[in-house]
Order: sequence, then C-alpha cells, then structure tokens
Amino acid sequence: MSGKTVNSAILLLVIGNALALISDVFIKLLEPGAPILQFAFLRCLITLMFLIPLARKIDRTNLFAGIKVHAIRAHVHLIGILCMIVALGNLPLATANAVFYAAPILVMVFSAFFFREVLSPLNVFAVFSGFAGIIVILRPVEFNWAAVAAFGSAITLAINAVMVRKLPKGQTTVHKLFLNYLLVIPASGLLALWEWQQGASWHPEILFTAAASAFFILGYNITVLLAYRQVDANQVTSAEYTGLIWAVLIGWIGFNEMPDLWFAVGSAMIVVPLIMVGMRSRQRSHRVLRAQPLNG
Repeated sequence: MSGKTVNSAILLLVIGNALALISDVFIKLLEPGAPILQFAFLRCLITLMFLIPLARKIDRTNLFAGIKVHAIRAHVHLIGILCMIVALGNLPLATANAVFYAAPILVMVFSAFFFREVLSPLNVFAVFSGFAGIIVILRPVEFNWAAVAAFGSAITLAINAVMVRKLPKGQTTVHKLFLNYLLVIPASGLLALWEWQQGASWHPEILFTAAASAFFILGYNITVLLAYRQVDANQVTSAEYTGLIWAVLIGWIGFNEMPDLWFAVGSAMIVVPLIMVGMRSRQRSHRVLRAQPLNG
C-alpha cells in the first residue's frame, strides 16, 4: 500500500480513519472524572516522543521557521484536544464524529472570509446543508456543553487547516507535526500541573490510554501523508468520510450506541454535499488536463 495509485490511496485513507476512530475509543474509555488536562499533556508528550525516530524528515537548519504560525496552531490544537475529550466523553461516538465533520465546511467559510476565496453555489449549499445537518443531529433539546465542545473541536480543526497556508512551503509534514507538539508542551504541562494542584489525583492508567491514543492518531497522520503524497487530494478525499461508518460500527458494537433516523438524515446533509464538492473538483481537474496541449 504505497499510496501511488488511487485504489491504494483510498485503502490507506479507509485504514487511517479506522485508526483515528480507535484513538477516539481510547479517549471515550477514560473514567468519569479522569484528569483530562493530564491526559492532554501526556498525549502531546508521547506523540512528540513517537516523532523523534522520524527526525531525519526535519529541517534542523531552519527548525523554527514560521514559529509564530506554528505556535498559534499548536495552542489551537490543544484547545481542540480538550474539546474532543469532552465531546467523546459525553456524546455517542458517531454523533461526536458527525459534528467533527463540520471542519471541512468551516474551512470553506474561513477561506472565503480570510482569503477572499469565491464560493460556488455548490459550496454555499454544502455550507448551509452542513450546518443544518448538525442541528438535525444534535437537535435543540439535546444541545449541551458536549455538543458545544464537539463543534469547538471542528472549529479548531478548520482553523489549523486554513493556517497551513501560512507555513513555510518547504516544511515536511513530520516537521510541522514535531513543532506542533513541541510548542504545546509548556502550556499543556502548566495546565496539567494546575489541575493536579486543584486536587485531581494521578491516574496511572491514563499513561497507557494517552500512549494508545497518541499511537493510533499518529498512524492516521502517516496514512494520510502516504495517501496524499502521490495522488491528487480531490481523487480520494471522499474516502475520509468512511470515518463516520467506522464510528457507527464501533459505537454500535463497542458501546451499544444505535444511531437514530435523525443521525442518518443529519449525517447525509453534512457528508453528501462535501462528496459532491469533491466530485466537482475532480471533474474540473480532468477537464483542465484534457485541455492542455500535448508537448512535442
């Protein structure tokens, strides 16, 4: 599975999204009242340690290039982790993940607002349909802080995705990940220390849970890197939405969470327009290629 063909890239994304869901499962298995700030710190620290063997991918001569943008992204990422922990701990697995899929929709909104990108009618439809789908899934009677946290996690994912454009062009994905986790260690460590001083006891099992979550989410990042390295994103990105299928299956089998009709309708309102946007982008790419004259 090199990711050099469309089929292998799609398979990598399917496997990667399953790995991401396993990471979510470990977060969901945290005991009620577990010190989430300690967990966030340990996960960031362990992920950084996992990245050390990949140090050859880091440009050490320009290690801190784009440091301001990296620092902002790192701390936004920390907020996203904390929101994700709250969401997964209090919402069904599939429901939380469906709300997380608001991130691609928010990317379109932020790109239009900050970079003056023009949204096509299909993009606008995807935005409105996606937000309506979130309301259908959560429903006002079920709107609580966990729902707010899930949407907050989607916002942080979108912010980080948009801010990638501001990073130095030559930096590898490993370089970006390394700086992301390195720069967040001080803040996450201080928050964990503050939580401990407030009386939160140390839970030894959190070390294993954080390590497992870090391992599987890093596996997801690697599969995404391999999938998108050789194949155009618009050819395979719809495979990312298989994560919602994994969430339904794992939630049903592992946590006895049976999605209802509201979830199915709302998820379709989020995912289907995004797939249509991807298909339209793919068609445009093919038309551009056909229009290019042959050399020689």
